[in-house]
Amino acid sequence: MREPLPFSPDADSVSVRALLLAERLDTRSLEKADALAVLPLTVLAGAAGLAVLFRYGAVVMFNMTEAEERAFLAGLRPLAHDPIESPEEDVARVSVRPHREEQVDPSGAILLQDWSLERLQLVADVMAKNVVLAHDEDRIRDVFDRIDPLAAHLKRAGRAGRNTRALLQQIGDVLLTQHRMVGRVEVTERPELLWDYPQLERLYLRLEDEYELRERDRALDRKLDLISRTVETLLDLVHNKRSLRVEWYIVILIMVEIVLYLYDMFVRGV
Repeated sequence: MREPLPFSPDADSVSVRALLLAERLDTRSLEKADALAVLPLTVLAGAAGLAVLFRYGAVVMFNMTEAEERAFLAGLRPLAHDPIESPEEDVARVSVRPHREEQVDPSGAILLQDWSLERLQLVADVMAKNVVLAHDEDRIRDVFDRIDPLAAHLKRAGRAGRNTRALLQQIGDVLLTQHRMVGRVEVTERPELLWDYPQLERLYLRLEDEYELRERDRALDRKLDLISRTVETLLDLVHNKRSLRVEWYIVILIMVEIVLYLYDMFVRGV
C-alpha cells in the first residue's frame, strides 16, 4: 500500500501551484478512482506528487515537475466545463518547520509543522480560493475601466453612449460568472475539513488572513453592488429612450392621420 503522501516525509520543502482552469470540473470520475481523500478531492499525481481538485474549476498541485503538471492538466481537459482562456495561477513553497508557528514567512513560504494530508488540503483550499478571487478581480476591473468613461459621457451629454449594449453584455457576463463562482466557492465559509480537524482552525485563519480572502471578498461585493446599480441605471435610460421613441412614433402616426383626414376633406370639398 502506498504512503498517504508520495513525497518523502523528510523533505524540507515542496513546490505548490494553483490554477483556475474552468468554470467547473467534473470530478465524479476521479472520486471513483483510488483517491487519497474526497472532501476536497485529493489524488496522487506525477512520480512523487499529489493534486487537490475543486468542482468550481481549481486544481492545486504539490511537488510536481513542469512536465508532470502538463501531463496531469492534459488529462483534466475532458473534465473541464467552460475552460478559462488564460488560467489564473499562483505559486508558493510549503516547508515543514516542526518547532515554529504555522504561518506564511516573510519570503512567502508556507510553514507547516508536519506533512499531514489535512494540512496540505487546507493550503490547497486557500490557494484555490485565492486564484478564484484573482480571476474575478481581473474581470471586474475590466468592467470598471469601461464604466468610468461611460459615466463621464453621461455627465457631459446627459445620455448613454453608443457602446451601452456591449457594456451591458460584459456586465451581464461578469455577474453570471460571479454568481456561478462565488455560489460554489463560498470564499468566506470554513472548509468542511475543519469539522473533522478543529485543531487546524488556527492554521486556516492564518492562511486566510495572509491571502486576505475576506477583505477581498467584501471588496468584490461592494464593486458588484456598484455594477448592479450601474446596470439598473443603464437599463432605465435604455427603457426611457425606447419609451420616448415609441411616443414620438405615436405622435407622428397621429399627425399623418390628421394630414390624411384633412387632405380627404379638401379633395371632397373640391
